[in-house]
Amino acid sequence: MWYCIYMEMYHVLNRGVDKKNIVKTDDDRMRFVRGLYVFNDRNPSPHPTSQRNVRRTQLQPRDLLVRLHAWCLMDNHYHLLLSPIDDDLANLSLFMKKLNMGYARFYNEKYQRSGYLWQGKYKKIHITNSAHELYIPYYIHLNPLDKKHINWRQGAITQSQLIPDYLKSYRWSSYQDYNGITNFPSIITKEYLDPVLGSSQQQLAEIDNIISNPELAQGSLLYET
Repeated sequence: MWYCIYMEMYHVLNRGVDKKNIVKTDDDRMRFVRGLYVFNDRNPSPHPTSQRNVRRTQLQPRDLLVRLHAWCLMDNHYHLLLSPIDDDLANLSLFMKKLNMGYARFYNEKYQRSGYLWQGKYKKIHITNSAHELYIPYYIHLNPLDKKHINWRQGAITQSQLIPDYLKSYRWSSYQDYNGITNFPSIITKEYLDPVLGSSQQQLAEIDNIISNPELAQGSLLYET
């Protein structure tokens, strides 16, 4: 369970200004994901849009700023569960600055816009050992349900057997990597959540528990932007 993780953890989230989309295409989504890798480095970062630069960076040792345990990218917001290296919040702040500024620069250049992309500074929630917060990795991975099952937080899903396949089809989160599908393994640190989440079967049982329990499902609203 959560007690086996000996580090400070934070749920970090942000959304587009005025709730506008921050991604429009899969190319945008891929650029954000590359940023999660490339900007997690104390060293100067190459432009992550370039495949050549990303490959070069992958061959060089990185001086990590955070350990990213779980993540989900939606159309107008993102969720990250991470730990700053050495429990130093300065490392978290630097990573988030590089990630948000780097992606905003890319987005504004691509779509010929100016001004703020993000709704102010990111929201940071310190994770403690309360029982409710054990569900945060699930809340992050269940976010894609908002696209297909809008009322899932009210326990309104009637075909829960379809949920696993839908979540596995959504590429823009760490769910696949925790369920036997190699997706973006290089950007996450799995060994801390693996004993928490357990096997795919255990995760499915917990997901079914959450979506069939409105009190648990609505608890995820505490961690929305």
